[in-house]
Amino acid sequence: MRVLLLSSQPERTTRLQMFKRSLEELGYDVIVPKFESRNWIKIAGSAEQLIKNEKPDVVHIFNVPDVIYSRLPELKGRFFKKMIYDYRSPWGLELQMNVGLAGKIVAEHFEKKLAINADLITTVNKPLGDKVKTYIGNLQTEIHEIPNYPLKSFVNNAKENLKEDEAITFLGRICEREGIKSLLNIAKKFPDEKFRIVGDGPFAKWYLAKKPQNVEYLGWQPHENIPGIIQNAKICLIPFQESMLTKYTTDKSVWKLNEYLNFGRLVIASGISKEEDRKNLLIVKSSELENAISEYLDKKPEKLNPEDYRFWESNTRRIKEIYEKIL
Repeated sequence: MRVLLLSSQPERTTRLQMFKRSLEELGYDVIVPKFESRNWIKIAGSAEQLIKNEKPDVVHIFNVPDVIYSRLPELKGRFFKKMIYDYRSPWGLELQMNVGLAGKIVAEHFEKKLAINADLITTVNKPLGDKVKTYIGNLQTEIHEIPNYPLKSFVNNAKENLKEDEAITFLGRICEREGIKSLLNIAKKFPDEKFRIVGDGPFAKWYLAKKPQNVEYLGWQPHENIPGIIQNAKICLIPFQESMLTKYTTDKSVWKLNEYLNFGRLVIASGISKEEDRKNLLIVKSSELENAISEYLDKKPEKLNPEDYRFWESNTRRIKEIYEKIL
């Protein structure tokens, strides 16, 4: 079976690449294009031409922005057999936060079109599954949950890094949504604690121009360096701000949260919702982050048992079942 995996930037979409790995291990012929342009219209045209040339059995679309692939349902049946829609983020709500209600209405129109025309839907967690279910109405389309968990190799192949001293650590995009302002304000309240920031963003220099002296900025780091940084984290922080996305952002969808927990780190997070109890994870409101850090500064994380780990490999059986069902 030939499978085409599509997103706006396939080579940089972690979830798509994880599916690619699993499908190849299961013996599928997987096609992942690399688009030369970031222009949505050009990407759409390139993808449509690729489908006409390759005639895959299945096209698996990873959403956001959904408008790019909104014309693909018209090609189903002629140039490919089945379509899977991966609803990994509520694009309509993201647009509403940025441009207002009109953006939500337009974006959700395209989300609904792809959901209705999908032969099967994959998603990251139950809240997103419940939301995409509202689009399909009485259709009996199956919805399967595939959480965002890291590979075993991310932990098993990590080399212990003893060069760095312990620090309260943040990894991620340096922006307001991920809580950079809150993080810097908290760092000022704990002048005797070292804070370590890893990541980048278009306004990183502006946000960090007046960072406190106890904040170390490592910038963007290659993925192979991340395990060592996590191992030297005293506490891992996820200081998201509460928003209309909070309901749909859970412990099953945030990659870095599961990376932290799989290393047995203590994690304090805000702006996300809990789906299951996880050892060493504390979820609080963003306004409570300072108190939570103060309370847990001298606490040690609990030792993990085998059932406490969450790895991508646990998704392989589900992915196999999904693809066996669709054809």
